[in-house]
Amino acid sequence: MNQHMIGTREQWLAARLELLEAEKVLTRRSDELARQRQALPWVRVDKAFRFETDEGSASLADLFRGRSQLLVYHFMFGPDYMAGCPSCSAIADGFEGFAVHLANHDVTLSAVSRAPLAKLQAYKRRMGWTFPWASSLDSDFNFDFSVSFTEEQQREGSVEYNYRRAGHAMDATPAPAPVVQFAATCGTDAPTYSRDRPGMSAFVLEDGVIYHTYSTYARGLDGLWGMYQWLDRAPKGRNETGPWWRRHDEYDKR
Repeated sequence: MNQHMIGTREQWLAARLELLEAEKVLTRRSDELARQRQALPWVRVDKAFRFETDEGSASLADLFRGRSQLLVYHFMFGPDYMAGCPSCSAIADGFEGFAVHLANHDVTLSAVSRAPLAKLQAYKRRMGWTFPWASSLDSDFNFDFSVSFTEEQQREGSVEYNYRRAGHAMDATPAPAPVVQFAATCGTDAPTYSRDRPGMSAFVLEDGVIYHTYSTYARGLDGLWGMYQWLDRAPKGRNETGPWWRRHDEYDKR
């Protein structure tokens, strides 16, 4: 039974105009946050990270693909997973549409995961994706950018993710039900699943030098998760009590 307020067109318009002012405040604040991101100090990257890609062994500079800016999505797909994280997969579904636009604005978008390249390639085929995806299996890259952790760090409670220690649901013991659920869909257990985390990092290549400019994690990724931007504008909003999404090939056909 509908319990939502019902009103006249005049009442709706008055409320909408009030909301519009709040939306404008948020937009201006978002613009200011973007300027603050771009004003962060650049940190030189001197470590010689190596990756495996469709084109062979690659350096971090190679991931730029001839452009001056690189956006890396840290996709949760650990070496022992049998499939990529469902949440990361939902986010990555949006990459296909805008990667070409970024590429034509001097920005390369690439996913990076610790799983072996063959697993990443097989999963890309399953999902129908074409964006670049590199394996960092034999690299410190994920660990240095705080999206992968060791069993020892888990045991000691010394995992630092999203700029704080042991503050994320994936660090809880016992693991919350959604973590257990998602781990199972990846063919692994909760502790193994939780040793890899989502995030994104930005880099710039200038005068032959690579700099790290920005990273975000956890709900800092909300703005990249396209379906939620639409749900936040739907009549019932997110309307969720727990994880409901699946990989796009796992939904019942409707």
